[in-house]
Amino acid sequence: MSDEKQPLLIGPGIPLDSTEVQTVELVSNSELTIKDEKPKKSDYHPASERYLEHPTSNLDTLIHLLKGNIGTGILAMPDAFKNSGLFLGVIGTLFMGTICTHCMHMLVQCSHELCIRNQRPAMSFAEVVEDAFAMGPIALRPYAKKFRTIVNVFLVITQLGFCCVYFLFVATNLQDTMHYFHINLSVHSYLAIIFPPMLALGLLKNLKYLTPVSLIAAIMTAWGLIITFYYILQDLPHTNTVKAFASWHQLPLYFGTAIYAFEGIGMVLPLENNMKTPEDFGGWTGVLNTGMVIVAALYTAIGFFGYLKYGDHVLGSITLNLPNDLMAQSVRAVMAAAIFLSYGLQFYVPMNIVWPYIKSKLTSDKALEHGEAVTRFVLISITFTAATLIPNLSSIISLVGAFSSSALALIFPPLIEIMTFWPDRLGTNDWMLWKDVAIIIFGITGFVFGTYASLETILKI
Repeated sequence: MSDEKQPLLIGPGIPLDSTEVQTVELVSNSELTIKDEKPKKSDYHPASERYLEHPTSNLDTLIHLLKGNIGTGILAMPDAFKNSGLFLGVIGTLFMGTICTHCMHMLVQCSHELCIRNQRPAMSFAEVVEDAFAMGPIALRPYAKKFRTIVNVFLVITQLGFCCVYFLFVATNLQDTMHYFHINLSVHSYLAIIFPPMLALGLLKNLKYLTPVSLIAAIMTAWGLIITFYYILQDLPHTNTVKAFASWHQLPLYFGTAIYAFEGIGMVLPLENNMKTPEDFGGWTGVLNTGMVIVAALYTAIGFFGYLKYGDHVLGSITLNLPNDLMAQSVRAVMAAAIFLSYGLQFYVPMNIVWPYIKSKLTSDKALEHGEAVTRFVLISITFTAATLIPNLSSIISLVGAFSSSALALIFPPLIEIMTFWPDRLGTNDWMLWKDVAIIIFGITGFVFGTYASLETILKI
């Protein structure tokens, strides 16, 4: 078949003329034949065809994965438990973590399958969606490019939403720290102060260069979490002092915050595509499972003990509930610095989506020379502006989670799996189809009710 890869004997890009294929028999016992068949697509290994200028190691990838998930989301988990209740929060968080991790695996597996079919070394989230629909049911194939655009829009909204939350988190924690030194400024003032350094960090272009920054941020985050646990584990009240189950009206807010915390799916393919040994990313003991087990355990622990400690008085970030002493202030400062250093990593994904599109529209050399810097400035300014318009941390976290994170983490991956393996590779009795449909329904339900509840809360402010 013309679309299959040529044998290495022939060399890449050289057509194979079937009339020149011969069988050569030798007199000796050895036999040398030139086969008239080409390798199957299953022989194509995408990872071996990748040529990376700055590949990341397993440790680099794990650090990026942890930093991409352990940030403002983990510090908002006690607030999430307030909206779910103590015991429902534990069950829901572990369930959410399991589903989100499974969806990440689905996306990676479908990416590999489609790379092999199309003989491409790597694919982005949007490219996976487009190819899945282009090779799926005939009736849906004309909409492949539209679904690619939709996914890109959600990816940009989600990651810029994360960046917006990062702006607000750093500003609010900096404000609280400065109160200790009797410096009283508004949140908007601190947002203006941190804008120039955030802009400078957002101008870093290479993911490899962000590894040292992510490592420093990971160490600072670990220190901040250790001290936070030190405070919240002291003098814990009995579990009957807080609600085991919250009201139905509050559950959508829990969903939004929890899915915001777990949604790192936009970074999964970029991280896997940049690995030196991408085969170590999946599997039971791979980088992805290792990272997500750590994340789920930390989320559950800090949500449980943070809500138990402060009850309904818990704020959008647990750091804001810590006492007003020097060590607690150091936690706020350290966590603010760690989140600040993570801004560049979060900004990496939306920039990689937006810039190629803008670049294709530029014609002059001058525009191409300065276009990327201008694009970065505009996008960072958008996150800054959004943070100033909605200066409420818990509400914006829940909104970003419910609206965009749920679509990317819970709706598109199972939809991609259905399209990729349609119609006869969905398991015995189509069990994969029914599993994926259940996840999609769960995601749509959280999307609708979570977005509504978050907007309602924001409009009441």
